[in-house]
Amino acid sequence: MNFSLRPWTINDLDSLIKFGNNKDIAKFMTDKFPHPYTKEKGESFIAFAAQHTPVRLFAIDIQGQAVGGIGIHPQDDIHGKNAELGYWLGEPFWRQGIITKAIIQMVDHGFKNFEIDRIFARPFGTNTASQKALQKAGFTLEARFEKTLYKNGEYLDELVYAIRRDQKK
Repeated sequence: MNFSLRPWTINDLDSLIKFGNNKDIAKFMTDKFPHPYTKEKGESFIAFAAQHTPVRLFAIDIQGQAVGGIGIHPQDDIHGKNAELGYWLGEPFWRQGIITKAIIQMVDHGFKNFEIDRIFARPFGTNTASQKALQKAGFTLEARFEKTLYKNGEYLDELVYAIRRDQKK
């Protein structure tokens, strides 16, 4: 399925709420991405997304609709040569290879626009779909931290996948 990555706009608010307000997405996200996903949370996110130049947070657009999001978060201090990758996709678009392709595009964007040498992602140990997407995009598993995350009343493993500038496909 064809998609594009583009900056978020306030016109995406309804789509953001429509696709983001899903407990099956929220269960794999930090608590900053809550369920239910409210209008106020969406407005706050879109305002935050518009703050950065170059753009760091993109809507995943299919036929003019924001159906997911992907972003790169450059780190600071001694971690300054690293950036964290985060993403989500509306459930109707799962299992179509969209996230893997979006990850590859964001890796290119990250290495082109930021002075970083490593991009990492931290999927939950229970999120096998995300792990597979990262692997298909060229990321390798660097670490597994057992039961370090606490989400919805249970402890979960945190995985760290990464790709380095000199490893990029």
